[in-house]
Amino acid sequence: MGVSDQVTAVITEAAVGVIQAPDGSVLLGQRPVGKPWSGYWEFPGGKVEAGELPAHALVRELQEELGIIPTQYYPWVTRTYDYEAKYNASGGLESPAKTVRLHFFVITGWAGEPAGLEQQALSWQNPQHVTVGPMLPANAPILTGLCLSSVYAITNLHELGEDLFFTRLNLAFSRGLRMIQVREKQLSPEALLQFARKVMAVAEPYSAKVFINSDVDLAQGLHAAGVHLSSSQLMALQSKPQGLLSGASCHNEKELMQAARLGLDYVMLSPVQPTRSHPQASALGWECFAELIEGYALPVFALGGMQVDDLHIARTHGAHGIALQRAIWNQQ
Repeated sequence: MGVSDQVTAVITEAAVGVIQAPDGSVLLGQRPVGKPWSGYWEFPGGKVEAGELPAHALVRELQEELGIIPTQYYPWVTRTYDYEAKYNASGGLESPAKTVRLHFFVITGWAGEPAGLEQQALSWQNPQHVTVGPMLPANAPILTGLCLSSVYAITNLHELGEDLFFTRLNLAFSRGLRMIQVREKQLSPEALLQFARKVMAVAEPYSAKVFINSDVDLAQGLHAAGVHLSSSQLMALQSKPQGLLSGASCHNEKELMQAARLGLDYVMLSPVQPTRSHPQASALGWECFAELIEGYALPVFALGGMQVDDLHIARTHGAHGIALQRAIWNQQ
């Protein structure tokens, strides 16, 4: 059984589509006059009918709202949101209080051209620089997740050596890598600082996000994009680090629940496949991986034995993307 937000109220289930163009932009719609929360922007979708699967509701709703048929889509995050009652300027009830569970799907292929069939305005937006608003409250946090790349590299200076590592790093950035974690346990604090600075300098022209493994102070001091915490750090954490994107390593449901409770920005779940670095660890396999994150609220990276070509299978099992420590540096 997957991890999910726990609420006691009656829940309205909804399917939501993140329609994503090749350049990463996503389609938003503005709720028309006459609907609750009119004027607010949201991702398209709608209510899951009784006896209907969320994926089926997604296809139906996008045909009704936009006139398109999704041809390639992946399950993504599931978030529960409590809407408070909303009143108009005269004190009349505009929309009642309700709890919704939103099943998000990322859609990368579709037939037809999106059109506002319900008289809603449409706009393609860069998730990192949204220029329309206000966003419907339940949809706004989703934009942070969409700013995370689907491929997440972990440094491997220890095995490659400095010259070869930076040659491969430059090559990976030139080919589209936009997210990397500095993880070099063998380095002294001073050597790690210098290495992290060099990685950030190489990343800067590509606007790539650099995360620091385990060291919040170092991440903050370097003005890195974020920090990645170990599972033991995660379980001891009382609140999310300030001013940083924050992720953590998870291996079981208890750790996943802790990360969701703290509102982290992502998790890595491992090991999915056998790995050279942890040969004694039991691999989850894709089916167990999918079961653990079914209904989960945070973007999940699959880690452990990943190859670059595993991105599609990871996404079909609910992952946001894949994390790689070795395979990504083998490309020439």
